[in-house]
Amino acid sequence: MTNRKASKPFMTFVYILCIVLAVLSILPFLIMLINATRSTTEIQQHAISLVPSGYLLENLRILAGKSFNPMRGFLNSMIISTGSTLCAVYFSTLTAYAIVVYSWKLRQPFFTFIMAIMMIPSQVVSIGFYQFMYRIHMTNNFLALILPSIAAPTMVFFMRQFMLSSLPLDIVSSARIDGAKEFYTFNHIVLPIMKPALATQAIFSFVSSWNSLFLPLILLTKQEKYTMPIMVSLLKGDIYKTEYGSIYIGLTLTVIPLFVVYFLLSKYIIAGVALGGVKG
Repeated sequence: MTNRKASKPFMTFVYILCIVLAVLSILPFLIMLINATRSTTEIQQHAISLVPSGYLLENLRILAGKSFNPMRGFLNSMIISTGSTLCAVYFSTLTAYAIVVYSWKLRQPFFTFIMAIMMIPSQVVSIGFYQFMYRIHMTNNFLALILPSIAAPTMVFFMRQFMLSSLPLDIVSSARIDGAKEFYTFNHIVLPIMKPALATQAIFSFVSSWNSLFLPLILLTKQEKYTMPIMVSLLKGDIYKTEYGSIYIGLTLTVIPLFVVYFLLSKYIIAGVALGGVKG
């Protein structure tokens, strides 16, 4: 009885802390939506406001006048992000499957090599990557941003950890005894078991690819190839004035697909992260 009474203040504190953290998480998005309805002058005078204004249509008109094509940007970003996510998730899971299920001589050195690659910042190899893409005439080509996602060492590590804790090897052995081919076993038996991890990593990969600006900015030079982040980065006024209201609308349009993907797959995040970190 005493322990129950003593736990009530603690639980109250936990609930209050969770509410405060939730408000702090939602507040930036709320401010972004509200600023999309305000004029540049209002934003400059009071950067933070919780009261919507009446300049939404005017900001949309300014946005349209800057040759901002949200449909084209959405389509380009969706093609790159979806293709990149599918390649990263499938081939990373396939690589992790080969490390966990098969017993071969260089298995541990190969995994160590993958871990070493994780230590190399992507910015270090960006110049060489651009030169390579330029020499093989892959600039202004979405494949230059999709195919490199096949090599995702961080995702391989996560999938390996998940398999070690959640994939019964007896199921794979039984499938082999029944005559199932290796790719059939992987596609129809292993992948369904990996669904929480696949959904979790799909969210992270999609968000990362959608928000990517640096590589698309140097590889895509044609306006019809621009992604949403590139278009938003170019939403600047002349040298005298920047229309911040239209920029906030562009940011809002960029964020919407991320919310959709997150809410569709969010139920798998907790299960995927928890199970993936159970066993090292």
